[in-house]
Amino acid sequence: MTPRDGAPLYDAVVVGAGFGGMGAAIQLDRLGLRDFVILEREADLGGTWHVNRYPGLAVDIASVTYSYSFEPNPHWSRLFAPGAELKKYAEHIADKYALRDRMRFGTTVESAHWDAGQQHWVVAISGGESLTARYLLTATGFLSQPYTPPFPGIESFAGKIIHTTDWDADHDLTDRRVAIIGTGATSVQLVPEVAARARALTVFQRTPIWVVPKVDMAIPPAVQRLFARIPVSQKAARLVNTSLLEALMVVGVLHYRQARPLNKAAALLARAHLRTQVRDERVREQLTPHYDFGCKRPTFSNRYFTTFNKPHVRLETESIERIEPGGIVTADGTETQIDTLILATGFNLWDVNFPAFEIIGRDGVDLGKFWRENRFQAYEGITVPKFPNFLSLNSPYSYSGLSYFTTIEAQMKHMGRLFRELRRRGETTFEVSERANSEFLDRVTEKLGSSVFYGGDCATARSYYFNQHGEAALLRPTSTVSAHREAVRFPLDDYVYGPAGRP
Repeated sequence: MTPRDGAPLYDAVVVGAGFGGMGAAIQLDRLGLRDFVILEREADLGGTWHVNRYPGLAVDIASVTYSYSFEPNPHWSRLFAPGAELKKYAEHIADKYALRDRMRFGTTVESAHWDAGQQHWVVAISGGESLTARYLLTATGFLSQPYTPPFPGIESFAGKIIHTTDWDADHDLTDRRVAIIGTGATSVQLVPEVAARARALTVFQRTPIWVVPKVDMAIPPAVQRLFARIPVSQKAARLVNTSLLEALMVVGVLHYRQARPLNKAAALLARAHLRTQVRDERVREQLTPHYDFGCKRPTFSNRYFTTFNKPHVRLETESIERIEPGGIVTADGTETQIDTLILATGFNLWDVNFPAFEIIGRDGVDLGKFWRENRFQAYEGITVPKFPNFLSLNSPYSYSGLSYFTTIEAQMKHMGRLFRELRRRGETTFEVSERANSEFLDRVTEKLGSSVFYGGDCATARSYYFNQHGEAALLRPTSTVSAHREAVRFPLDDYVYGPAGRP
């Protein structure tokens, strides 16, 4: 493919082949911008559902909700589908919408900059190659940069170290002395599986997590056939589940000050669940969060708490002082002998993500520096002033609801309205105005004032919802319905159309 002089090589470059990137690509196709490439650093598509393969991996949102609304999957085996089924669903999407041939795997984007003279993006990838595109879309995901805490001495450990994002299926845990560091949603799924195999398991907890009962069961083949033959039945199930999630998220978390009893009721349910499942009173106290429900993403499980009743499983809440060749030493001097160390330490959202690589916009503005020096912000969670023809699909204030697909589809709708207006005007360049961005930032900041993040007690949560400035800049403080409505009704004059940076 040879571009015309000054013309970009592609209509668009999409970075990331997870569900966000594929949703953006589907919308580009619908808009007639079919000459695009999807760059993916991993060896295959699926994003988090390709990278994560640890035992017990499953979606923590009901399967009927965790999918594109326009492409339901009637064949989920359980209410909370295992990870392998999400990977298979991602492959189905790529094949049905002819995306696979436009994906380049094992391709790491190092940087991107806006060429003001040519009015297009120049994307530098590892190996020295550069691509040019009229539009740049980043879909690198919220949870794409694994985090390993800098524990003193970790390089001296003589045993096996496994991060949950790089699971080694060939390492047999049978009869092993295992330590798991971290008690987030990943660990809640993993701990029961490891305990079933290991000779001894120590779980190192810094911050306990709210866990509520998991209403999970196999979906009978008859129901799957019903979903396949009468799609409206699955749509109804999706609506019911989405409504329940909205009640939990919007009312109990975002409207905490107005609906504090609902938030307290959710915490009461979690405490009752803990009490009925853990026999030891001291362990129950250690597993009880001392921050309000919703400050940190809660999760569902019927097996996590009961694992701590087993004689070979121990919960350790002392802070880790150092790691030695044969084990872990805590601040009180206790050494735990292990031969396998599992890091369920999550992801680094705010330091090395947002963005995941260097992006230089108009007038040489560095997006990472701009966000860190001027607050994390993005108009409608998708565009940023000084960054023409740029759509960031994992931006501050973009995440709406509890299912990532509600966010993806709202952003797809925003793309549709924006690009249709661009075409109507006969232009090829857009940029959100400073005024519109500032007004949106002021509005979401004001709305978050009623949330549990600012109205509740989150001091001990250590939640990834909060950035290094103490702002809960990840979630969009509106209902899913409102987010989707605004995606198709935002004022068209909130954007400037035409050559960027020129009078």
